[in-house]
Amino acid sequence: MLFYWFLKFVAIGPPARVVFRPKADGVENVPTTGAAILASNHLSAADWVFMPLQLKRRVTFLAKAEYFTGTGVKGYLQRAFFTGAGQVPIDRSSASAAEGAIQTGIRSLREGQLLGIYPEGTRSPDGRLYRGKIGVARMALETGVPVIPVAMCYSSRRLPFGKKLTRVTVVFGKPLDFSRYEGLGGDRFVERSITDEIMYEIMTLSGQEYVDVYGSTVKKSMDATGASATEVIATLQPPATEAADRAPTSLAG
Repeated sequence: MLFYWFLKFVAIGPPARVVFRPKADGVENVPTTGAAILASNHLSAADWVFMPLQLKRRVTFLAKAEYFTGTGVKGYLQRAFFTGAGQVPIDRSSASAAEGAIQTGIRSLREGQLLGIYPEGTRSPDGRLYRGKIGVARMALETGVPVIPVAMCYSSRRLPFGKKLTRVTVVFGKPLDFSRYEGLGGDRFVERSITDEIMYEIMTLSGQEYVDVYGSTVKKSMDATGASATEVIATLQPPATEAADRAPTSLAG
């Protein structure tokens, strides 16, 4: 716990603020007490640094187990760093592992924590917003906590001497309440509808183009074929008119 605050206020936070000057909009939408899910797009490995910097509360993230299984001095230091930084290890290698990750998130929420989640399940391969996985909906239904959509927005401007300066803005949207679906956990249609509503709000906040394909699927095809994300998506997505019909829509009200 102390290491988390050391990283935030001494080791990482101050340099990140000086270099990137991150800004935040909508911080008032994040509850000051009690559990909530912060569901964010995922554009950079630094996302988990910039989002918590904008909040007074500690944010817990679910991180891949490989960060915690290294050996030797390097493995020990890496494990200590991610544990101290508020990361909780999850195994993403199988369906049963995915269920374990969901249960880990539910336990964190029942302890009253702020849980940071990337519904896409991986970093965007090309800056677009990809289809969300339904684990976030499961956690929301099982715990009844609000979901705060979050948009990480990066912009850059060229400086006179040729370098680029990256600016970061973190946008926290209005809390999403899914109590109308109480008792429907496990219904795949309901969970998909909730996830699509969350992704719609993230899309609206971030201004990203939405792709109705899992980012992990695109990455695997890119690695296997050497094709670009756009080329892979063309082979996976339905025609343009049908794709438009399948874009995430807000189901509020």
